[in-house]
Amino acid sequence: MDWKILSLLQQDGRMSFSALGREVSLSAPAVTERVRRLESLGVITGFTAVVSPSRLGLPIESIVRVRVRSLDTPRFRSQVLVLPQVLDADHVTGDDCWLLRVVCRTMVELEDLVEVMQRYGDTTTSLVFSSHVRNRPLSPDLLG
Repeated sequence: MDWKILSLLQQDGRMSFSALGREVSLSAPAVTERVRRLESLGVITGFTAVVSPSRLGLPIESIVRVRVRSLDTPRFRSQVLVLPQVLDADHVTGDDCWLLRVVCRTMVELEDLVEVMQRYGDTTTSLVFSSHVRNRPLSPDLLG
């Protein structure tokens, strides 16, 4: 039952508890209790609007891989947290240390941003032509 609720909320986070209840054959109070429990367990971590950066004047999306010098890691992490262009920042294994998804208004802005990153190590930047999977809902099939 929880997976049905999660699937519906991942498709439409604004769905009312009464509408959820109709879909899963539970009362609105029962659905409310289940959703609150999933929130308290940390399964549901929030509800958010999905916004189009390009529609807001941020047409340039890039993936920036950064190989940070080990002594600079704390300073780099602090820098990434305050850069509004950075939408995602993942500390990863492999040849690079960080994988960043960034958006910018212009190529000049992207160049300036990459120059900031280069203070901490080597960078490789890839422009995103198009995105084919973004924010895919989790499925119970993943658990076997």
